[in-house]
Amino acid sequence: MTLAVRYTAARTLDTAPAPTTPPGPGEVELAPAYVGICGTDLHIFHGDMDARVTAPAVLGHEMSGRVVRVGPGVEGWQPGDAVTVMPLRWDDTCPACRAGHQHICQHLDFIGIDSPGAMQQRWTVPASTLIRLPDSLPLDRAALVEPTAVAVHDVGRAEVAEGEKVVVVGGGPVGILIALVARAAGAEVRVAELSAHRRLLAEELGLTAWNPADVEVPELVRQWTAGAGADVAFEVSGAAGGVNTAVDVLGVRGRLCLVAIHPRPREVNLHRFFWRELTLVGARLYDRSDFEKAVALVDDGTIQADRLISKVVPLTQAPAAFEALEGGGDVMKILVDCTDDAQGAAV
Repeated sequence: MTLAVRYTAARTLDTAPAPTTPPGPGEVELAPAYVGICGTDLHIFHGDMDARVTAPAVLGHEMSGRVVRVGPGVEGWQPGDAVTVMPLRWDDTCPACRAGHQHICQHLDFIGIDSPGAMQQRWTVPASTLIRLPDSLPLDRAALVEPTAVAVHDVGRAEVAEGEKVVVVGGGPVGILIALVARAAGAEVRVAELSAHRRLLAEELGLTAWNPADVEVPELVRQWTAGAGADVAFEVSGAAGGVNTAVDVLGVRGRLCLVAIHPRPREVNLHRFFWRELTLVGARLYDRSDFEKAVALVDDGTIQADRLISKVVPLTQAPAAFEALEGGGDVMKILVDCTDDAQGAAV
């Protein structure tokens, strides 16, 4: 038996023994090393996703680790290989899949939400979900490949081009990653973020960050762009005010990329969409090419993943880490160390 972090009810997590079984045909057993706690995990913790998540549920989908065992019929993988997981399992039969959009399958199994996740000492997944990691990439930094893949997909969906002016509304982990990926694509980037800690981190990473509580962000954008407005805005805050800011900063034919999960409908200034011929695009997940590019960006230091890691805790302290993230403060990304050494011998 090994240990796993489980969601059991709203605001209730435990660490409990989890059974291990040999991987079946096409499956691989992994030893997760580090698992990041993300905003979706916090939504689950709050009970906001009880209609979808079946308790007890093992959480976690931002991970890095190593192969332990391979099941029958698995080729190309062997024990010791360093990997991350693209946590998507699709049916290949729905209209979305048939149109080539498997990553937003209409019956998608998002592993770590709809089925057991990575926050455990042993984890069995389809071999098809594995993404190889280079030996040069430390496993703690590699745990940020998944959110970086989100950012790569978002920047691609917004069709960010070299020389464009981009505003990111919300400077949490995904917002900062979007800003860095957009900058790597040649864009000029500004970040709007209320948290002084997050603004400071953005500035340490070479980004310009504004506090929307102190300044009129649309006015600053007008000054920055000589009255033209931004080419692209990313809404990553999840707040009604963030939506308004993202719309207001856009210039003629600007693109708004919606990244944050908004649990309730928001009012949107559709007249501005009409008047300036704006475009709204959604960005939900990623595909394999996004993951592969994310691995390269983290590995070569374009994404300074270590700067986003605020704390690393052993698996047995994961419940307390969720509470720390919920309280906000000077925290960006917390990683859960799932290795046996981090909490003593496996149960």
